[in-house]
Amino acid sequence: MQLKLGIIGAGHFGRFHALKASKAPRVEFLGLADADPARADAVAAEAGCRTWERDTLMAAADALIIAAPTAFHHDLASRAIAAGCHVFVEKPIAATLAEADALLAEAAAAGRVLQIGHIERFSAGMATLSGSAGVGRPLYMEAVRIAPFRPRSLDVTVILDLMIHDLDLAIALAGGSELVAVEAAGSAVVSEKIDIANARLRFANGAQATITASRASLKMERRLRVFGTEGYASLDFLAREMKLVRPGQGQVLEQIPGHGIETLSWTDHDNLEAEQNAFVAACLEGGKLRVAADGPAGRAALDAALRVEAAVVTSLRAALG
Repeated sequence: MQLKLGIIGAGHFGRFHALKASKAPRVEFLGLADADPARADAVAAEAGCRTWERDTLMAAADALIIAAPTAFHHDLASRAIAAGCHVFVEKPIAATLAEADALLAEAAAAGRVLQIGHIERFSAGMATLSGSAGVGRPLYMEAVRIAPFRPRSLDVTVILDLMIHDLDLAIALAGGSELVAVEAAGSAVVSEKIDIANARLRFANGAQATITASRASLKMERRLRVFGTEGYASLDFLAREMKLVRPGQGQVLEQIPGHGIETLSWTDHDNLEAEQNAFVAACLEGGKLRVAADGPAGRAALDAALRVEAAVVTSLRAALG
């Protein structure tokens, strides 16, 4: 059985989704639609598919990937659900919590899969952390995601552009515990919106996280550190390496009595392909197969991101007196 899949949006991520969907074994890739016909034609030619009028594609598809700008996520996803489609929405799920709540309710009422594009859930690095013996219950997390400036995704802040990935991971690692406190600072650097930010989170179960994101740096850096009840893990996603420090395991560490260190590595896989395959599998199972980055996860990440944005604004106003 194949899934009749279409894509709405032929921008940066829409193009990548189209190239993957055109080769996916369980997909009948119908093609794509975009508000810019020239851009749609260019991506369609590259992916070897046809272009559609938006509503006609919705009527023909079993499932749709929404890769349009954030401001259009709710309207397009809502229309797709109403047309009977399963829906994958690139992150963030929507522009507001009210829009996110509406999508969750609509998808649940229609019995449709709603997956959000939190691609880091599908990374080989996170799979390595999950597949190891682990560090027990996370107590403190620290994530750094910085990158050079690229003139895209400037319709949103760096918080909704980049930081939201690590907010999602922190929430997942905290076991979905309620986020009870947020402090943050940040600033615009090269655009009119916040380009660099640092957030400090506290969860109801006592877990805490510090997250830094920048899209105005001179280099790339992707790190995650997790201190837990049974050890410590340090992941360098660019070096594809994880160090585990735990009691009585690995090479003995003289500076930490009773503890040892292990170094694990991984081979990167195609995160987007893995993410898309999970969506296709869930759709073909009629929604019985739960996806990791589902609607509630997308809503929780959006809530955290909006609270970080609000805290940055409060911090900037306080600094200006």
